[in-house]
Amino acid sequence: MTTFDDTLQRARSAFASGKTRDINFRRKQLENLLRCYEEHENDMINALEADLRRPKQESLVVETELLKNDVKHILYHLNEWVKPEKPSKSFVNLMDDVQIFKEPYGVTLVIGAWNYPLQLLLVPVASAIAAGNCVVIKPSEIAANCAKFVADVIPKYLDNDCYPVVCAGPSETAELLQQRFDYIFYTGSTRVGKIIHAAANKYLTPTTLELGGKSPVYIDKSVNLRTAVKRILWGKLINCGQTCIAPDYVLCSKEMQEKFIVEAKDVLKEWYGDNIQSSPDLSRIINQNNYQRLLGLMKSGRVALGGKYDASERFIEPTILVDVKPTDPVMEEEIFGPVLPIFTVENAYDAIKFINARENPLVLYIFTSETEVQNLFINGTQSGGACINDTIMHYAVDVLPFGGVGMSGMGSYHGKYGFDTFSHQKSCLGKDLAAIGEKLASARYPPYSDQKSSLLTFLLRKRRPLPNLHLPYVLAFGLGVGVSVLVNYLIQVRKGKLSR
Repeated sequence: MTTFDDTLQRARSAFASGKTRDINFRRKQLENLLRCYEEHENDMINALEADLRRPKQESLVVETELLKNDVKHILYHLNEWVKPEKPSKSFVNLMDDVQIFKEPYGVTLVIGAWNYPLQLLLVPVASAIAAGNCVVIKPSEIAANCAKFVADVIPKYLDNDCYPVVCAGPSETAELLQQRFDYIFYTGSTRVGKIIHAAANKYLTPTTLELGGKSPVYIDKSVNLRTAVKRILWGKLINCGQTCIAPDYVLCSKEMQEKFIVEAKDVLKEWYGDNIQSSPDLSRIINQNNYQRLLGLMKSGRVALGGKYDASERFIEPTILVDVKPTDPVMEEEIFGPVLPIFTVENAYDAIKFINARENPLVLYIFTSETEVQNLFINGTQSGGACINDTIMHYAVDVLPFGGVGMSGMGSYHGKYGFDTFSHQKSCLGKDLAAIGEKLASARYPPYSDQKSSLLTFLLRKRRPLPNLHLPYVLAFGLGVGVSVLVNYLIQVRKGKLSR
């Protein structure tokens, strides 16, 4: 606990010094972070392989390249993001200065997750740095090799007082949460998210919770099934299904279920060969606890494809389950592994009813070529996000906010949304002391009267704004008329002088 006290005190002193508010300091730290990613890419890939037996291509796509592109995106736009916003003004404030300043919260805590142990930790860290905060960086102890990389390497590139790394297990993390932070960002399970949120309530600390849930996939007969199966299975099997936005279960008709299984069998053979266990392209389950939990979930329904496993490697073959019941464990808890149950429905309306009877998912996947069906799901369900005719890829679009709703989380990040998450929006109204302004404002002072009330009502009345589309044309027209009148006046004056 003493160590945490010292760490927090150094971070608070560093923030109080004001150096993280300096845009040049932030930019330098982000440039150092980018250099770290570039110089240690192979080390990161090796750590991911050691923790998850992650194939190199997956680590490149979902970890190292994503990290590099995230920092580059921030650096390209940071000067724009830090500028105060100047919102439109009403009539009563036309003479005033109305601005929204982006202010850092102070000392923030970012707690990462084990399934993507680098990018789920360091992407929000970069956003917090960009917003001018100090950051206590807490990697997941479950992904031990990646945690060691963060603890050993990151301090060589970032200011150690402003951005300390804290490695801790569950009991130490509980102690860490007793400290007073100005913002907490957590990625992980809903169960632990509730603990984080309860700890934050002690000081009313604002919190972002990036959690999970059961993200459904709806498929109808209008799709190109081969393509749909490939995209669904890729989203399910990347990182061996240990992804918060992995497709969790499929909703489709009985007819589509049978066709899906046939295509899936062929796709899996194309990807991994006849012996999936020997393929270098499928990750492994993180530890024995999760491995045993998944074996328990596989007892639900009937295995239609796959089903093999090997405890010595924590290997579970990609498995499709059918004939599952809504009350089966595999349909009630987040799977987080290479197991995909299919629940049959008659149509899109039944699927929507099924989804709405459960907690809000982190993402909804809709596979259909029918725009009407797409709109039914978008407008008829609630989820953190939605992705049409693909899986996972929405996560990589940095101009979209990523986050959950309800039990799948609160708050969002990525790109500017990450910067905004770690920034307090401080509103500021600026007035001058000129006589005309004070004359108009004096109606608010006692003694009150009907005349003053009428004036205030007129000044405060909301008015429909001019359409922004036409305003430039109106101004240009007015300027043109003014110039024409001025030119004609000067010509007439000149003619009058010549005639004399």
